[in-house]
Amino acid sequence: MKKGFSTLKSSHLLIPLLLLVLFGSCVPQKKIRYLQSLAKEDTTSKSFVYSPVPDYKVQIGDNLYIKIQSFDDKTYRFFNPDAGNTNSNNMTNEASIYLNSYVVDRQGNISLPFIGGIFVKDLTLDKVKESIQNVIDQYLKETTVVVKMVSFKITMLGEVKVPGNYPIYQDRVNIFEAIARAGDLTNFANRNRVVLIRNNEKGALLHRIDLTKDDILSSDYFFLQPNDIVYVEPLRGKQFAFADFPYAILLSTISTTILIMQYFK
Repeated sequence: MKKGFSTLKSSHLLIPLLLLVLFGSCVPQKKIRYLQSLAKEDTTSKSFVYSPVPDYKVQIGDNLYIKIQSFDDKTYRFFNPDAGNTNSNNMTNEASIYLNSYVVDRQGNISLPFIGGIFVKDLTLDKVKESIQNVIDQYLKETTVVVKMVSFKITMLGEVKVPGNYPIYQDRVNIFEAIARAGDLTNFANRNRVVLIRNNEKGALLHRIDLTKDDILSSDYFFLQPNDIVYVEPLRGKQFAFADFPYAILLSTISTTILIMQYFK
């Protein structure tokens, strides 16, 4: 009788302990929410003003898509030698875009056909367009220059569902849009500790971002720049946590434990 009572008492102690371990291994909902401070506000809306987005300045190694348009077909073909090659103009993949672009060399120049080098380093795209237009106007009138950034890529690493490099085919992208492109963050992502790595002439700048605070919307790092790297750190104790609570395992474990206790009793 004493032995059975001891066994029953042990089972009563084991089950709460098992529940404590399993519940302690789950990721709380609070840790997977964005902009948590907004949820604490009494009002249903709140306004934020974006920080001025600095115009990106062209750097060595960047690829620029440049097209010189003209009403005169001969002029157009003169400045766009590949205009008659339908294969080279097939801008359907990354390789084609790269092959139809101009790379900024180590001296900060791009080399245009029949014109030669034009210095573009540390210029905005508007300034690059203006510089090329000034050179073209020395040869022909009534032309239009189109300049686009080809090498606008961001890298998503860490606790994102689909890490990798992502090309951006627009003028700007914010960090939430970048996260959406990577399939959102995982449940194990530490939204308080997101690292942004931004390259500059001297090396790299590291900045920590907290996605749970609303001040990210007015931060200088809300909008990403070409070649930015976003690294999302994992939650502490990730290896012991469950993304979804294993109810089936819990019930099975409790049932098995009770059966074993009853058997020995």
